[in-house]
Amino acid sequence: DDRAKVGRQISGHQVLGTWDDIGKASLATGARHAMLAVGDADHLVRRRAFELCDKAGVKLQIVPDIDALMTEGIHLSNIRNIEVDDLLRRDPVKLDVTGLRQLLTLRTVLVTGAGGSIGSELCRQIARFKPRQLVLVELSEYALYQILETLQRDFPELKVAPVIADVKDQRRLFDVFARYSPEIVFHAAAYKHVPLMETGNSWQAVQNNTLGTVRLMETVERFPVERLVFISTDKAVNPTSVMGATKRLSEMLLQEWSVRNPHTTTVTVRFGNVLGSTGSVVPKFREQIARGGPITITDPAMRRYFMSVPEAAQLVLQAARMGNGGEIFVLDMGEPILIADLARDMIRLSGLGEDEIAIEYTGLRPGEKLFEELLASDEATLPTRHRKLRVARPFESPGPVWEKQVLAWLSESSSLLDADVRAGLARFVPEYQPYQDPAAKVITLHPGASSRLSA
Repeated sequence: DDRAKVGRQISGHQVLGTWDDIGKASLATGARHAMLAVGDADHLVRRRAFELCDKAGVKLQIVPDIDALMTEGIHLSNIRNIEVDDLLRRDPVKLDVTGLRQLLTLRTVLVTGAGGSIGSELCRQIARFKPRQLVLVELSEYALYQILETLQRDFPELKVAPVIADVKDQRRLFDVFARYSPEIVFHAAAYKHVPLMETGNSWQAVQNNTLGTVRLMETVERFPVERLVFISTDKAVNPTSVMGATKRLSEMLLQEWSVRNPHTTTVTVRFGNVLGSTGSVVPKFREQIARGGPITITDPAMRRYFMSVPEAAQLVLQAARMGNGGEIFVLDMGEPILIADLARDMIRLSGLGEDEIAIEYTGLRPGEKLFEELLASDEATLPTRHRKLRVARPFESPGPVWEKQVLAWLSESSSLLDADVRAGLARFVPEYQPYQDPAAKVITLHPGASSRLSA
């Protein structure tokens, strides 16, 4: 975009114009592709380049990390198509690399849910800091195999211990901790799909998300663990879903536990949706576009906070480094994005027009909200040293009597019905408002129709 360079030559090729001239340049040369060769370009630059190329009928591609290309050389594999992550209204994370080296280098780090979307990215990020050993705890054999293969390929010198384990199995956890003596623990294992956990699987959500966290806390209590980091969600704020309520209950139990166990620094990190994670809208929309549509969205007004998987993992690590014990860190999720806008971006990124893929609105599913929150109404946040992290000041923990009642309820020997699960969660999580299932209404927008609905 430097107009002083227009008309000059680079290696015998004339500079035809700036990004604003991409349409004219394409017509003059017959070029069908454009490359954005600015690795650290912010979201505004990426969005502008995409909009201009889309208008000109030119396919935009990205050349990543110019510094790396200068030293390693350029390969076709380095060039990629622009993706929906690139269009997020978010800028790169700046990490306290020195602090993270002190936290992770030559330490034994354990990650539960190590094969999941966040867990596996955490493992990749942690591996960069050369821990003494990385212990992967995962219930899914295939997910564990995948992350193990990735780490062995990308970090061949890293000592990795793959462990098949259920976080609800305390005896297994005791054995794992006794064998590997982890110093830092990241707890990412959870059921997270809201509608699936709402009906028919509510008690399993409670058992896995909350009882599993309790079993991990009880294990950590028995071993010299320096730091326990719990991955939470924006759905834990004023929850309307069973999944969100189980995460909020886990947050509350962890705060109560941290008071009695000051030898372990406990940190909770709460954030919103992660683009491309398992079960998220991006892979779902991609599949629907590949099938020719329709794209299904619950409501035209549905908004969500989004960040990329790497950004979420990096900020989890940053919060883990900064925590002093008992805090709930809230990630700066930027501005909420209309799901319908995300769908339109993905249609355009696929090379199709909005008149070729139908959008269908199906109504809210059980437990879903139109808008997610990052802080409860009775919480306040304070800034931290990192501009993308704030720390929440939640209300006081309910106390040991409440905790004893919760633990007794979690230890119920029989599986509870959905209604009983909701009643129990409402008893222990005051801000939980169980979802009331209205009759869903389906609205189909056929190709070529406007996607703007009147109220």
